[in-house]
Amino acid sequence: MKYFIYLLIAIATGLIIYNITYLDFDDLFAGDSKTALIGIFSSACVVLLMSILLVSKNIQKKKRGN
Repeated sequence: MKYFIYLLIAIATGLIIYNITYLDFDDLFAGDSKTALIGIFSSACVVLLMSILLVSKNIQKKKRGN
């Protein structure tokens, strides 16, 4: 499970980098830039949620160890 979470974080980070290449900084809310922003924010949410899941698994493991 732990490796799967790391894989998802790596894929989401790759998607963030890929979507950054589609940004047009002159007009961020039109065309491909709008789609890229949606992709960046959704991938950032995946990274955040997977990080929270990893922390909660570590806390759960420590709590059961006592």
